[in-house]
Amino acid sequence: MSVTIRPVTETDIPEVLEIINYEILNGVSIYDYAPRTLEQQQTIIREKEAKNFPFLVAVSDGVIAGFATYGDFRFKEGYRYTVEHSVYLNHNQQGKGVGKLLLETLIEIARAQQKHTMIAVIDAENDGSIRFHQKMGFEIAGTLRESGYKFDRWLDSVFLQLFL
Repeated sequence: MSVTIRPVTETDIPEVLEIINYEILNGVSIYDYAPRTLEQQQTIIREKEAKNFPFLVAVSDGVIAGFATYGDFRFKEGYRYTVEHSVYLNHNQQGKGVGKLLLETLIEIARAQQKHTMIAVIDAENDGSIRFHQKMGFEIAGTLRESGYKFDRWLDSVFLQLFL
């Protein structure tokens, strides 16, 4: 399987939207409730680009297998060297190394942009993502109990950190 990592294009957005909306409707990797519209996703991408934050896609056999991005961790000036990232894969593409390629590329870009640390916020039930991040060098920095609410239950958020 050949995978290409590249910046998102306008024509990629519908496939990106399918991936994120699947997660919104079926999982707890994102605590949104309502599916995003095309316009909302376009706005998110434009805002990332305006701040010089990457928004990458992984293309395999002509299909978007996943995407990754990062942005502000918090909105105070003193946090400008810290970024919070997201990596989402098409649910049929997990376990094939696509997430690793996306995250490695994000880390390279963050280092080139002289960021100091990268944060992952992962639902505590998502053992696979937590283990994946630990294999990539992230360390658990703490857990916020009952910090999210979705599917009629409270959810815990695990924070992982990688010094760049």
